[in-house]
Amino acid sequence: MHQMLKALIVVLSVSLVCSFVVTSTAVLLESRQLRNLNLERFRHIVAVAGIGEREKDPIALYRENLDAALIDLRSGAEVDSAPLPGFLHPESFDFIAASRHPDYSEEIDPRLIGLKRRPRYMPVYRLRGGQGYDKVILLIVGKGLWSTLQGYLALEKDLTTIAGIRFFQQGETPGLGGEITNPRWQRSWKGKQALNDRGEVVIELVKGPVDPASPTRVEGISGATLTTRGVNRMVRYWLGRRGYGPYLAKLRKSGG
Repeated sequence: MHQMLKALIVVLSVSLVCSFVVTSTAVLLESRQLRNLNLERFRHIVAVAGIGEREKDPIALYRENLDAALIDLRSGAEVDSAPLPGFLHPESFDFIAASRHPDYSEEIDPRLIGLKRRPRYMPVYRLRGGQGYDKVILLIVGKGLWSTLQGYLALEKDLTTIAGIRFFQQGETPGLGGEITNPRWQRSWKGKQALNDRGEVVIELVKGPVDPASPTRVEGISGATLTTRGVNRMVRYWLGRRGYGPYLAKLRKSGG
């Protein structure tokens, strides 16, 4: 009996130690993963803003050059994110978590961007300039062929010209739809007119060759028709009245 009790104590002690080690490791890894995730977020934001420098810490670049805000998509007004959950804070924004929370999301027609819900609030990032802001960076999300695509679209100070686009999350077919992360293709968006002077969306991603001089058309990815359609839908949606349109209208009215 004494030997059985002793063996039981040893087993329980080993189990407790192992449990502690596993839990501690998970906590440490979660913290590291969160930092890496934020590092990637800032790296993509500063890159699409045109200030990414490999030798510099992207978080430091972000802090030195950009401001962030959370906006109400319906009104276009800025919202105080401080009392809201962390997944809604601009610097730790989680589109999926926000879309799943009934208090902070709403249903949308899945034909619009392939999603059934979207957050009521979205983050915006503004590159500081001499007077006001030089660029505005918008988070854009939608369905491609196989996956949910997430990226950042930057507008110049005029709020009509595209300064850059960068996708940081996708699971499309490598060599086909996956080419949305190709820097060469992303550069083809730069300088295109996204909106006219009335704030109407005019940018269009099309199948087949496009005249490089076309101000509003971007050539889609060869062999990736459905991914191209998905990107076209999401860009036009988020720039339009259902997306950041009300916010951009307020910026134009205030002069940026």
